[in-house]
Amino acid sequence: MAGEDIIMLRQRELKRLHVIHKVLEGTLTQRDAADLISLTERQIRRIVTRIREEGDEGIRHKSRGRPSNRKLPFKERIVQLYRSSYPDFGPTLFTEKLEEREGITVSRETVRTWLMEEGEWKKHRKRKAHRQWRERKDHYGEMLQMDGSHHDWFEGRGPTSVLMAYIDDATGRVYGRFYEYEGTIPAMDSFKGYITKHGLPMTVYLDKHTTYKSWVRKDEFQEVEPISQFGRALQELGVRKLHAHSPQAKGRIERLFHTFQDRAVKEMRLRGVSTIDEANKFLVSYLPAYNRRFSVTPKKKENLHRRLKDIDLDTILCIKTERTLKNDHTIQLNGKLYQIEDSIRAKRVTIEELIDGTMRIRYKGVPLSFHEIVQRPATPEKERPYVSQGKGHRPPIDHAWRPPWFKRSRKEEHCGNMEKAPPLPHSHSTATDVS
Repeated sequence: MAGEDIIMLRQRELKRLHVIHKVLEGTLTQRDAADLISLTERQIRRIVTRIREEGDEGIRHKSRGRPSNRKLPFKERIVQLYRSSYPDFGPTLFTEKLEEREGITVSRETVRTWLMEEGEWKKHRKRKAHRQWRERKDHYGEMLQMDGSHHDWFEGRGPTSVLMAYIDDATGRVYGRFYEYEGTIPAMDSFKGYITKHGLPMTVYLDKHTTYKSWVRKDEFQEVEPISQFGRALQELGVRKLHAHSPQAKGRIERLFHTFQDRAVKEMRLRGVSTIDEANKFLVSYLPAYNRRFSVTPKKKENLHRRLKDIDLDTILCIKTERTLKNDHTIQLNGKLYQIEDSIRAKRVTIEELIDGTMRIRYKGVPLSFHEIVQRPATPEKERPYVSQGKGHRPPIDHAWRPPWFKRSRKEEHCGNMEKAPPLPHSHSTATDVS
């Protein structure tokens, strides 16, 4: 391209020189010459004067071959770009952005050296390996590592979020989506997106988060150990589940989060991403480019992902709970009351809370019609029984249920009171004697 520009520039100057010679010969006027080569008459007069003084060399522009007075030295320009637009980028990512956004191609090590000389970057030593490196699996789809990363992905521009990510152990291909929290519904929704696009993996490698592993203590009378809702869904899909005992055991996805918290955060900053919806749209274009660059070829070409055939994912990837059916054909869930419209003879029914927020009720796999009871009927108050306010009946001292010591002490007290009692009035005794 540079050679073609020089040739075009020389041809244009030769054309101008030919026209100026006609002006010097007197066959063309300066006004006609200005129209022919698209210049003003003043410019024509200046070129004619320069050609008369310098000869044909005067047709060349005086600035050709000289650097622009506004142009900074190349090194200073690179460092200034780093300070103004990419202050916390690493040399590798900064070199990529220079070529992608600024149109500048320069060696990564050259950029690293310049930034270190200017004090903008320091050499980082790699930490020693925590444990022995584990070899990758042989087949694509043989094992899938998944986890959630809690991080300030929007750097304060938006709400807190979690990246639910998946990485294939054999190839390093990545899939992910952003959610508000790490829980059962986000795990099921992201896993549904993965298997819809790639198929069912053979094994899923997870940590011991309560979303993936149930921590209910096993009862000695219980035949089956309780599992989480996500574990139950994997079991129904025929996917094996493995739990890591430490973060270092699932090192690939931990390193992926370390990379994304550096590169993806800065990419979203450059594109102004500040919401979860915008971040998920960003991943649609970012992940394919990331996989093309960083994924590897598996040892064996066979793809072990299983394609979905006649599987209702909504029935499996949901929260299933059982509720007792009351005599009036109602059930209670999350503080709400639901009326079953179908006439069935059942004691318990299964409730399915789907990913999209809707709900289904089934009995032996058959869906039931129901509606929510918005306003519950008022419960009538029961009439209180009448209770007499009198002193009530007092059993005698010699009652059968009274203990012997109580009877004896009461008799002694009664006899003592009789001895101390005053004599009867005289009138009363006289009347008695007369009678």
